[in-house]
Amino acid sequence: MHHFDDGTRAIGGDAFDKDTKSFDTTGYTPVADFDEPAHHDDLEDERRPFGWTAGPDIGLLVLRLALGGAFVVHGLQKVFGLFGGPGIDGFAQYLQSAGFREARILAWVTGVTELGGGALLVLGLFTPLAAAGVLGVMANVIALKYRGGFFAPEGVELEVAYAAMAFAALFAGPGRAALDYNRGWFRHPLLSGFLCLLLTTGATAATLYVFR
Repeated sequence: MHHFDDGTRAIGGDAFDKDTKSFDTTGYTPVADFDEPAHHDDLEDERRPFGWTAGPDIGLLVLRLALGGAFVVHGLQKVFGLFGGPGIDGFAQYLQSAGFREARILAWVTGVTELGGGALLVLGLFTPLAAAGVLGVMANVIALKYRGGFFAPEGVELEVAYAAMAFAALFAGPGRAALDYNRGWFRHPLLSGFLCLLLTTGATAATLYVFR
C-alpha cells in the first residue's frame, strides 16, 4: 500500500503543510482583484495629442476671404459709389422705390454693414457678429427678390449662396488663421453662433416689418 508523507504533492502540485493544515501556493503568481476596476489615470494614454489640422483651417480661411472680399466690394459700391456702384443716394432711392421708409438711414446701415462685416470676415475678427450682419443683409435681399424665382439673373441664386456661406462661417467659426483665434467665441462657436443668429433675426424682422 502506498502511504502519503510530508513531502507528498497534492493535486495540482501544491505541497500540504501538516502544521498549517494548508497547501503551499507560493509557486503561483497572484491574480489581480477583479472587483477593483482599473483607473484611467493609472494607464498610459498613448493617443496622439490634438494638434494643427490644416484642412479645415485652410477651408475656412478661403471661405472668409471669398465672402468677406465680395462684401467689401459691395459695401464700397454702396457707401462710396466705387466699382460702378450707386453710392448712398442711389441706393437710398432704390430702397425707397422698394417701399422702405427712412431709406437713407437704411442705405447707410446696409452699406456700412456690408463694408465693415466683409472687412472683419477677411481679418477673422469678431467673426460671428460679422457673419450675422452679412446673413441679415442677404435675408432682406432674398425677401425682396424671391418672387423673381431662384435662378440668376432675376432670382435669388447668388443671394442664397452668400447666405449659406455666412451661415457656415457663423457656426463653424473663423478657423485658426484668424485674429479671433483663442478668443471666447472662437472656443464656443455654437453658443456665439446662436446668440448672433438671434440678433440678426430680430434686426431682419425689424427692417422688413417696421421700416417697410
